[in-house]
Amino acid sequence: MITLQAPSSKSVSHRMLIAAALARGESRIRRVLASADLERTRNVLQAAGARLDDLGGGNWSVKGMDPGPRGGVSIPADCYVGESGTTCRLLTAVLAAGRGAFHIHGAARMHERPIGALTRALSALGADIEYEGADGYPPLVLRTNGLSGGDVELSVDASSQYLSGLLLAAPLCASALRVTLTGSKVVSWPYVGLTLQVLEDYGIAFRVEEKKDGEWQCVSWRTLDSVRPGELRIKVEPGAYRPGEYTVEGDWSGASYLLAAGAVGRESVLVTGLRPDSLQGDRAILDILRSMGAECSVRPDGILVAPSALHGIEVDMGDCPDLVPTAAVTAAFAEGFTRITGIAHLRIKECDRISACAAILEKAGIRAEETQDTLTVHGVGPAAPIVPAGTVFPVQNDHRMAMSAALLGLAPGNDITVDDPAVVSKSFPEFWNVWSALR
Repeated sequence: MITLQAPSSKSVSHRMLIAAALARGESRIRRVLASADLERTRNVLQAAGARLDDLGGGNWSVKGMDPGPRGGVSIPADCYVGESGTTCRLLTAVLAAGRGAFHIHGAARMHERPIGALTRALSALGADIEYEGADGYPPLVLRTNGLSGGDVELSVDASSQYLSGLLLAAPLCASALRVTLTGSKVVSWPYVGLTLQVLEDYGIAFRVEEKKDGEWQCVSWRTLDSVRPGELRIKVEPGAYRPGEYTVEGDWSGASYLLAAGAVGRESVLVTGLRPDSLQGDRAILDILRSMGAECSVRPDGILVAPSALHGIEVDMGDCPDLVPTAAVTAAFAEGFTRITGIAHLRIKECDRISACAAILEKAGIRAEETQDTLTVHGVGPAAPIVPAGTVFPVQNDHRMAMSAALLGLAPGNDITVDDPAVVSKSFPEFWNVWSALR
């Protein structure tokens, strides 16, 4: 058995740093993930007036920006988000609840990722948005004198981060903010649960309501496993974030590669540092692996996955899109085909992840078929994928492509090379060091 430590949660790290930066006082956050995306978030928070000090070992001291984010007057504050969609979407909303001007821009791919649903809502609440390129996309200049509060509608067809950003900004509004979800679907709802958990931890009052029989009724947000547009709204009261000491839990997204390695490799893998009762949607990796036939067990010392004979499945992964690359490559080791559905929003991630997954699989001789919102993988079962010597896998500047491709190297005789191994710094900088224990 190989024992590996899960990385800290990227999603929770972002949210906890933002909440601490909005608190009136000093907080200490433990086990913050060290990654390029978190560096972008820290830099933007500091540009808006927060003070963040590295205490070492993933521990950070954060002094809040009282009374809120402060931008420039004649020259907008420089807010470079790189390729971090989480930084861009969460902080665009949070900065809009402050005062002054902010220049929000990033790498070229970030300027191809839509933000219009969020900026339209912010404009309705009083912010002024000036696009420097295409309407509805970064780069943009945000000018604000705070947000009004009241009622606003928001579509989360493309990303739940629009809603999470508004929820994090809501306590700074002049009056209570009530957000009603619209659109055709709600993607990645569990990430909204992480945001609500952080709001609760930091002392912010909110109310979640669901429409039942034509009437709005208060519901327990922890028990919501499916959400329909037009039938859910969240009201957040103005208030002060509460400073304190907080700890970031382990990351189920980053751990998914390690857990899958236990199923497709030659030795059982025990992953430590994960909460089995976590609100993270990517905890679904256990259900996905089990449904494929993997032997998984939750133990007091961690999550154990043993080598198993896998079979194909059909699975809707709309609520856990970051797991799609892991599941797709794992499916290559399964007998029969695996069909992954509900994933159209993956086409606007760091790359088009549906096509990128298909390309990686096809380089390994695995047939993969894609539609606008599905990916079908034809696994080879016990034969295992065979990678021709000298094959270099293009990961399209996407950390999840690189880490999922590594799974192919667990088949006997395979030696995996990716064209940009350093890209894992975005979410799991120590990945290759950790992965070496599996070879």
